[in-house]
Amino acid sequence: MEAVLMPQAAAAAVAGPARPRRAGEAAIGGRKAGVVRFGFVRRWYGGAVRARFGPARARLAVEGSRVAGEEVEEEEEGEGAARMFVGLPSDVVSDGHGVNRAKAVSAGLRALKLLGVDGVELPVSWAVVQPGSGDLFEWAGYIAVAEMVRDAGLGLRVSLDTHGSALPGWIAAAAAADPDILFTDRSGNRRQGCLSFAVDELPVLSGKSPIEAYEAFFRSFAAAFHDFLGSTITDVTVSLGPNGELRYPSYPLGSDGYTGAGEFQCYDKHMLARLKQHAEAAGQPLWGLSGPHDAPRYGESPVSSGFFKVPGGSWETAYGSFFLSWYAGELLAHGDRVLTTASRVFAGEPVELSAKVPLLHSRPAEATAGLHGGYCPVAEMFARHGCTVIASGMHARSGAEDLLAQIKAVCTEHGARLAGESATLVVARDGDGSPGAWGGLLTAERTRPCHFTYQRMGAEFFSPDHWPLFVLLVRALECPEEAHEDDLPAAGDGARLTVPSGRAAPRGTAKQAQAA
Repeated sequence: MEAVLMPQAAAAAVAGPARPRRAGEAAIGGRKAGVVRFGFVRRWYGGAVRARFGPARARLAVEGSRVAGEEVEEEEEGEGAARMFVGLPSDVVSDGHGVNRAKAVSAGLRALKLLGVDGVELPVSWAVVQPGSGDLFEWAGYIAVAEMVRDAGLGLRVSLDTHGSALPGWIAAAAAADPDILFTDRSGNRRQGCLSFAVDELPVLSGKSPIEAYEAFFRSFAAAFHDFLGSTITDVTVSLGPNGELRYPSYPLGSDGYTGAGEFQCYDKHMLARLKQHAEAAGQPLWGLSGPHDAPRYGESPVSSGFFKVPGGSWETAYGSFFLSWYAGELLAHGDRVLTTASRVFAGEPVELSAKVPLLHSRPAEATAGLHGGYCPVAEMFARHGCTVIASGMHARSGAEDLLAQIKAVCTEHGARLAGESATLVVARDGDGSPGAWGGLLTAERTRPCHFTYQRMGAEFFSPDHWPLFVLLVRALECPEEAHEDDLPAAGDGARLTVPSGRAAPRGTAKQAQAA
């Protein structure tokens, strides 16, 4: 973040020059006569100001204001654009004690505040706060970040990461001593950083079960951040699997944009024991000896295998139905155990509990990831815990709108809320920050999430190639008819910022100016 484009310059570029307001338009930070403005708000042309946070916090604010006899204007559920968050750098805290590049982070927060973003997302690494197996947690660095966010006047979403590089060293040592507590594929490859769901309740971590260890992590966080919950901290996301998503680690490591089917992850001794028990209970003991023998390898086309062949693949047989139902059931049971724990810890706290689900490109990929049967059972399970579903890795690309609409429909059916999270710097990657590309996902009723997190702040995020696109995206979502090139901030060193030619050009021309 310290190079490329200074966040200070980005903040100054957003701040001026100011666009003249329409008659009756509320100024940012101002107050409409007779109306209490609570939480984190945005401009709404015509003078209306609506709350920008979840139902629990809105209800508390409304009730408090009614006691004072003041009028409160509350946003109805499902109306308006999604709350917009930006992810903080993944290494914003790396040793539990301090904030990395604190001045740059502070300037970045100021730029986001001036732009009108609702808040930021803070990834909290379990490995950072609990390096040892004892009861000691170190929160000083993350508390410092929360204080910076509070002082900037932004909201804060917190993601409690418990997988991959966020798995503490003391747990990695336990896995080295007993590799069967890690997920394993058909070739015997262990997935480092991913504990098998079959050991959730087994005392495999220095006498503790993973669920007990997760609960200690969650409780320590809740205690340390008690004064921030419901005020600065609006949302808490818990991790359910790789990249925080409710899925098996079925993709190969480092496989961004992976298009294969993936591999089943049921070959550690604990998963195999559960499969054997399930097969015997179903009266088919031979079905519990192993996973599918004809499933594809990593990178192979799904239809090249006997299992996913269409038509006539093994997954369409009685055995296929048995195995896929069991495999998906184990995933749902894991999600239920973790969300039960998180719900117990955060019960009564005025924050929104959420967790992520992946957006997958095919039915075979869904099957190896454990989502056989689609998103309906997942939505039902999340709704039971009052947990918001975060669609992870959103792109404004062909086919995404229909998939998101399907997920939102099943969430609505079961009473769960839908939120969204982008893949890293998707506007820069796709070269499209226009209302046409993202408006359909983030503003259309059939797909609109309750909040959206844009990943992730850093040097590239504030670069002259990316920052102007993000500014245009935010302003276009807020008021599409007002968004045009004249709203783009100027880059440093006299660089001219222009809208990429691959997008429908808005009115006006890009300004050329020096960033302060």
